[in-house]
Amino acid sequence: MTVSRRPAFADRVEQAIDNVVGAIASPIVTGIAAFNKRRLPPRDAPHPLLTGIHEPMTEEVTLTDLAVEGIIPPGLDGRYVRIGPNPADADPRSYHFFTGDGMLHGIRLRDGRARWYRNRWIRSTDVAAARHVSAAPGPRHIFDTVNTSVLDHAGSGWALVEAGSTPVRFDEHLEQQRYDDFGGTLPGSFTAHPRRDPATGELHALCYEATDPKRVRYNVVDVAGRVRRSVMIPVSHGPLIHDCAITQRYVVVMDLPLTLSMRTVLAGHGFPYRWNEKHPARIGLLPRDGEAEDIRWFPLDPCFVFHTANAHDLPDGRVTLDVVAYDRMFAGDNIAPDEQPRGLERWTIDPMAGTVEQRAIDPAPQELPTIDERRTGLPYRYAYALGLPEQLTETLVGEAPLIKHDLERGTRQVHAFGPGRIAGEFVFVPRSPDADEDEGWLIGLVIDAGGHTTALEILDAQDFEAPPVASVRIPHRVPPGIHGAWLK
Repeated sequence: MTVSRRPAFADRVEQAIDNVVGAIASPIVTGIAAFNKRRLPPRDAPHPLLTGIHEPMTEEVTLTDLAVEGIIPPGLDGRYVRIGPNPADADPRSYHFFTGDGMLHGIRLRDGRARWYRNRWIRSTDVAAARHVSAAPGPRHIFDTVNTSVLDHAGSGWALVEAGSTPVRFDEHLEQQRYDDFGGTLPGSFTAHPRRDPATGELHALCYEATDPKRVRYNVVDVAGRVRRSVMIPVSHGPLIHDCAITQRYVVVMDLPLTLSMRTVLAGHGFPYRWNEKHPARIGLLPRDGEAEDIRWFPLDPCFVFHTANAHDLPDGRVTLDVVAYDRMFAGDNIAPDEQPRGLERWTIDPMAGTVEQRAIDPAPQELPTIDERRTGLPYRYAYALGLPEQLTETLVGEAPLIKHDLERGTRQVHAFGPGRIAGEFVFVPRSPDADEDEGWLIGLVIDAGGHTTALEILDAQDFEAPPVASVRIPHRVPPGIHGAWLK
């Protein structure tokens, strides 16, 4: 006879919490969370992500005809736009880097000149209340803080975030903003990292939301900015899926052990995801025209991935996926990412054998990988990533180089920015539509030594280690952000 034991008290509590996780947006849960947020103890020291180099900007400014060192390539006709958290009225007790009010920073390049710089908050409900302005119009979903990435699609710029908000559409000058659920076609939230198919121009997105821990959605947005396809994928525990990848045959789905934590929600903390050892790590291949039942899942050792570089099909039916991987993420009570990545890796998925082979490309700490997006989902040669300081600090940033990987030769080059200078993500802009894969420029923001001014630096990707071909001078510090893009 089998005798069943009653679960330990802690296990019963955990099971009870899991049973109500779907009610995260209920008045009871939100009321408890708000009450406990007010009871969080004050910090003993200044918040490292609200002070120093991260001190938020307090005003929106417009600067014209910025000073330039070097020569801006005349072929660069567009805007570099970056977004990141810039809280208008942060509570240091509960603030998390991922949850701060979004701010856009844009630099307009044309005819070899830096025409303007502008910074503008995303006018969410909270920003509007703090700054006594009108909130941006348009439909809201679970929340309306948008702060993670930007892209150009369907004739507009878009500001994006995951887990619960609709995207924000903005105009050339970052002024006119509107929450836009793709004309009413988006079922739920969107993602910070859609992947654009270079053959069709469509966006492919894996979307999750904090109030729905049992499913995620694969959405396809057509070139007119309408969701033409949506597939619901069953999951458990509410995994955080920050990025995805596509090949010509598949959408690659990463279901990893960073999941929704109701304890964290009820405690009043700003970011409700924690490492979950009970959640099996797996990677899925969803045929791009398939349904949820067509996904093939492959088990992984526990790990986490914020960002993929690219993926593509191999002639023998296998799939390669290049990622920046971590052993774990948010395993404690953390205000920001708390682990160093184990470097850039290539994962080779073998559907016939049912295996995933994981091989290190470069074990150096690095993040924010980028490629020539004309190669998205296709075989490619070059990847770029931002180096990280050897030791993780509470500010997350430090003096580190940009790295260029030649995946064909297995070599790397390093672009050093100089002593004390702190770079953010760089993006690749091809010289022309039919240029070679590394024929173009890398563009990104660098905070100057001393932390009082900033430069938009333009590097020649084929002369990677050389000094910038041009630096646009911004006479104030642009706080470290998250993702940027080149917008026409």
